[in-house]
Amino acid sequence: MTASMLDPVTEADLDAYVDDQMDVVRRIEVEAYLSGRPEAAARVMSDLRTRDELRVALAGSRGMARPATADAARRLERGLGRGRILGVLQRAAAVAAFVAAGWLANGIIGPMSVTKVIASPQPPAYVDDAVRAHRTTLVRESMASQPEAPNYNAGEIRAATAIVMPSLPKDWKVRDVQVYPSRFGPSVEMAVETKEMGLVSLFAIRPGTFDVVKPTVAPSGDISSAYFQIGEVAYAVVAKSEVHDLDRAAEALARTLY
Repeated sequence: MTASMLDPVTEADLDAYVDDQMDVVRRIEVEAYLSGRPEAAARVMSDLRTRDELRVALAGSRGMARPATADAARRLERGLGRGRILGVLQRAAAVAAFVAAGWLANGIIGPMSVTKVIASPQPPAYVDDAVRAHRTTLVRESMASQPEAPNYNAGEIRAATAIVMPSLPKDWKVRDVQVYPSRFGPSVEMAVETKEMGLVSLFAIRPGTFDVVKPTVAPSGDISSAYFQIGEVAYAVVAKSEVHDLDRAAEALARTLY
């Protein structure tokens, strides 16, 4: 029993043979089929010639093709062009439909907005603690009965909390240093008087993760912050100041820890 008997050659196979849409094994089977059928072979050869002339004509070498074939190529090219234009128009119509649907939903549901989660990464949880600590410092500032503790000893803080404090700029004046409880353990809240930003809080905490985070600003109402983390200790610079000033201060403090 021969392979052709098991899988007979059909008209679809002959068309695929002309269009080069056939693997090598099947082409051999088709050629074996044609070798015993001169009429079918002649028709396939004619189709192959037409195919090649069309390819030549579409490539721009029209002089090598018969006039009838060149004319057919031009019609085919125009048809393909119309198809491409139609496809572009269909895609444009689909986009317009999506835009129209979006505007319609906007009008019915309300203005659409990008949530904070999508627009930018949310600051870590310890930044909220830093802002709360800063607000507490502001309250203490207004109370005469709450004495400030300006004696700053970085070594003692490190020994008691395992928190390494950055070196402060020379023109920063420490006004108060407090160790506050937090959800992550003890934190350090340092109130510093600066020329550029006024009263600034330098908050430090061990958030329970090891990470390296470059200084990142986190605007929050009237009080903004810039936070960063080096290893196991995270820091936040908090003040009622412009975010670019806080970012610059955080960059300077972070460099002292390397």
